[in-house]
Parts: sequence; C-alpha cells; structure tokens
Amino acid sequence: MAVERTFGDVSIDRVREYWNARPCNIRHSPKPIGTREYFDDVERRKYFVEPHIPEFAEFARWSERSVLEIGCGIGTDTVRDLGDRVQIRVGNAEELPAIVPPQRFDLVYSFGVIHHSPNPARIVEHIRSYMDATSELRLMVYARVSYKLFWIMKEEGVWDMSRIDELIARNSEAQTGCPVTYTYTDDSVRELLAGFTVTNVRKAHIFTWDIDAYRRYEYKKAREWATVSDAELAILERELGWHLLVRARLR
Repeated sequence: MAVERTFGDVSIDRVREYWNARPCNIRHSPKPIGTREYFDDVERRKYFVEPHIPEFAEFARWSERSVLEIGCGIGTDTVRDLGDRVQIRVGNAEELPAIVPPQRFDLVYSFGVIHHSPNPARIVEHIRSYMDATSELRLMVYARVSYKLFWIMKEEGVWDMSRIDELIARNSEAQTGCPVTYTYTDDSVRELLAGFTVTNVRKAHIFTWDIDAYRRYEYKKAREWATVSDAELAILERELGWHLLVRARLR
C-alpha cells in the first residue's frame, strides 16, 4: 500500500514509548488512577463525547462470544465487551501470531489503533488467521479528509495539502508529536482490507466541545458549534467525521 511508505521506517520502540508515556484517555478522570471511581469516570466521559463507539461496537452482542481486541488501551471497550473474561497479551501487533496463537474469533475489534503502527497492512494480514467466513471485523481508523484535518491546518497556518501526513501525525492526539498516524479514504481503507468483503464504511465524530472547559471536566459547546443542532451535526459527521468506521468479513 503506497501510503504506508510515509511512516514505514518509524521504529516500533518509538511508537511504544509515545503511547506508554500517556495512554489514550488516561486523563479522562481526576480521580486516583486505578480506582473503580476513576474507571467509571473514564467510561462515562468517553461514551458521552463519543457516543458512536457503543453504537458501532454493539457491546452487548458480543458479551458471550469470543472477541479479539487489537490494542485495548486502558481497557474501557474491553470490559464492556467481555467483563471478567479477559486475557491481556502485550506485544507488537505486527507480530500478532507470536502473541496470540492463530484461532477463530467471532469478532476482531480494533478501535483507533492500527493506524498508529508503522505497517498496518502487516496487522491486517495477520487478522485473517483469526477469522473464518462467519467472523466479523470492526475497525476504526482515522479519515483522511475531516473537520479535524481542516482544524489542524487552521491552527498550524498551513494549507499545503501535500503536508497532510506530517500535520495530522503531529496533531492527531491530545499530546502532540505522535510518531505514526495514517489516515484513510473509503478507497484506501478498502485497499488496506484487500481479501475482505467490506460491508459498511462510514464517518463519525466531530469534537464540538470547548477544549479549555473540557480539560476542567466541564461540557460546554465551542462557540462555533453552539447553535448547530444534533441533526445538523449528524449530517456534517457523515461527510467530515474524524473516525472512519469499517465493518468487514473474509471473502
């Protein structure tokens, strides 16, 4: 896949160091990290500002079935899927069979993860070994054209479309300087998933909250979004959402 030449030479150690320093959503609660109150806060906050996640994942549907989640972060989605039936394996997903022996799962789920690996196609190739014709893949990667992209370009004062990869990688996360962030269009995500039947692709998620208030654990709409209705926002998200939500099966 041509796009993977952009970050293909970044070391996995650099990626690991970046995410270990500040895992995604780690600051979603002011409560003591690791307490039940902390994790309850994280879950409430995450799904309040990203309500498309439980709708996309359909957690209850998989509660009694076998699920392979690739990249669980601090485990919010994992617990919603599987409760106390969780086995955690730590390693490089580009070498997935060395971490989890190939076996069939009902669902392979990865939300916002593989686009941060230097070679996502390697992960996708391994995923085939964990699925059969009745299994499902649910995947979120970042959309290449989104409101987030245009917000980043405005903040940086750069409108050079040839610098999309550089600009997004630097600004894709709450902490700057992410070493790898690929983005995908409808066509390029289908290219990534060659050998799969893609059953649905759609965009979701525009962050509409005032960032300063959000950091204080307050929910106040940003000025530019204050008069936009939920129905209008849903229409905009279909065109300019940051999250590209993909469902697929093996051919």
